[in-house]
Amino acid sequence: MPWRSSVSLWRLLLSLFRFMKAYALHIVAATESHGSSGLFEALGINWQLLGLQALAFVILVVLLGKFVYPKLIGAIDAREKAIFESLEAAQQAESKAEEVEEKVKKLLTEARKEAADIVAVAKKEAAAEVGAAEAKAKKRAEHIVAEAQEQLGQEVNKARLVLRKETTELVALATEKIVREKVDADRDAKLIEAALKEAK
Repeated sequence: MPWRSSVSLWRLLLSLFRFMKAYALHIVAATESHGSSGLFEALGINWQLLGLQALAFVILVVLLGKFVYPKLIGAIDAREKAIFESLEAAQQAESKAEEVEEKVKKLLTEARKEAADIVAVAKKEAAAEVGAAEAKAKKRAEHIVAEAQEQLGQEVNKARLVLRKETTELVALATEKIVREKVDADRDAKLIEAALKEAK
């Protein structure tokens, strides 16, 4: 596992620095006990300790260069690549959104035009239907009026016949009372018919 190798590396580095610290303290103690003097000692510099620190620095730089910096640079490169890809994806998404918006506007315009056409056709069809319904209703009303007039004519004719018959009977009855003699029904009817024709 990668994290275990990182932990092992840090433990190794820590152990190495502890060892170097202990060795440096040992060198300082040995130098003080010998009491040797020189240019470095006059300046307060322990050349062995300085060399050890330089060696530790070189080891640290080598280890960092071999294990830490490549991962760090790789992570930075990956992050930079991800950012560029995200920016590119965002630009593509923006251009696609603009295209979609244009398509939506075009579709809305077409839909509005189609809706207006449908409404116009529906109005024409409705007007035609209303006209046809009015014509049909007018024709039906005329037919009903004609039937009613015909029926009324028939009723009037029936009423005339009934009235004529009743009038004939009344006249016969009146004539009988006046004349006081009864004439047979056929003869009465003929006489009354003749009288009515003369009255017209």
